[in-house]
Amino acid sequence: MKVNKFLLFFLFSGLLLTSCSQDEDDVIDDTVTTDPENLDIEQFVYRGMNNIYLYKNQIPELADTYFSSEEDLNEFLSSFDGPEDLFYEGLVADEDRFSYITPDYIALENSFSGITKTTGVDYRLYRFSNSDELFGLVRYIIPNSNAVGMGIERGDLFTKINGQDLTIDNYTSLLNSDEITFHLATINNNTISETSETVSITSQTLTENPILIKKSLDVDGMKVGYIMYNSFIADFDDELNAAFAELKSEGISKLILDLRYNGGGRVSSATRLASMITGQFNGEVFSKEKWNDTYQAYFESEEPESLYNRFTDEIDDNENINSLNLNDLYIITSSSSASASELVINGLKPYIDVIQVGDTTTGKSQASVTLYDSPNFGRANANPDHTYAIQPLVLESVNAQDVSVPFNGIIPEVAIEEDIRNLGILGDPSEPLLSAALDAIRGARRFYPETNYGYKEFSESRVKEPTYKKMYIDGIPESAKKLLDTKD
Repeated sequence: MKVNKFLLFFLFSGLLLTSCSQDEDDVIDDTVTTDPENLDIEQFVYRGMNNIYLYKNQIPELADTYFSSEEDLNEFLSSFDGPEDLFYEGLVADEDRFSYITPDYIALENSFSGITKTTGVDYRLYRFSNSDELFGLVRYIIPNSNAVGMGIERGDLFTKINGQDLTIDNYTSLLNSDEITFHLATINNNTISETSETVSITSQTLTENPILIKKSLDVDGMKVGYIMYNSFIADFDDELNAAFAELKSEGISKLILDLRYNGGGRVSSATRLASMITGQFNGEVFSKEKWNDTYQAYFESEEPESLYNRFTDEIDDNENINSLNLNDLYIITSSSSASASELVINGLKPYIDVIQVGDTTTGKSQASVTLYDSPNFGRANANPDHTYAIQPLVLESVNAQDVSVPFNGIIPEVAIEEDIRNLGILGDPSEPLLSAALDAIRGARRFYPETNYGYKEFSESRVKEPTYKKMYIDGIPESAKKLLDTKD
């Protein structure tokens, strides 16, 4: 049973994967497995999914009464080729695109803090029509990375890595190299041609600030704030709050929030961001949570407040949130925008006008949590014999009006896609998507033609990050830990 449909545990082994729309069914044989005679990890994986998995009722083997004895359960666990196979092939529901397992929770924790191994080149991969060959497009260069000043920049194309043509079969290994040489290319009349120019960059471990750009623009006498925010990372909530303080001091009356490359992250950070944008709804419901039947019934009976994420006026350390008290918001999105990005859009819609500019989002309204191999699935007292953790979906999020994010994504009011022939400079008023948002602010709604250049989106660099198209909660609520005790 080595066909692993959702091989996201490779993210933390250093391998790159493709986007959910392209390669969730790829087969990779070099999986990390455990001794079939040692069932400790498999037992932990099963116990976690049996306890808290959102789609528990869709997996017959997760029913509390399915196995008549521990021996029957262990026989089931032994039929799989290790914890990954058990997780993806035995315990994950067909509709679940986002639960995952990792053999290295330390790397997972680092990634949640924005720490990743990277060349500093953020890119998207495209597939040539009727071909297995790929090419890459540089979206931006991460500040303070090894790529800065190396002669590669936004809008550059590449067709080869380390002298080899990129294909659907080799791109993961090539782009995972410690030393990467990009072979640059150009596009002319939709034809991509190689050049003789190369750029070599050594990968590094880097903490990326998700706030890529913060600035204010003068637009027809209005002060318009612009923030490009690329991941919901709690470690940077203070910096995000400081950015809002600067925009507030500059007297902005409109805000453009650019989430086009933001695949998601922590729910608490999304709630705080929504509170920074508004401020007039403190204490009101930003989003509601729906858990599996057992947990939902328990919360409704014992801890109903645990089911609500409310607008707030402070961060954990009692730092006051800098709120703009806006009544409308302009959000730039793309097919890369997912989960926590969509939560902000969906959660704000009952309260203010949200004008979405760009492309349709991914379509994800579920959140996960990290479970460790310990009696209550917490980090403390985790089994010292391994570093496996699972990140199962545990709740679905809806807004105050009980509306969830559509499975096929949120459709923008102003539809415009990035054009690889004319990306523009991020943060510049002439950059096509920002320009479209500014037109919307002016009331000049326009039609933007589709970018029919014949190449299909395939993957992107952020797929290697655990926040990629993910949304997760800080931890299991205290009330849920009480439920763990009752189930034990």
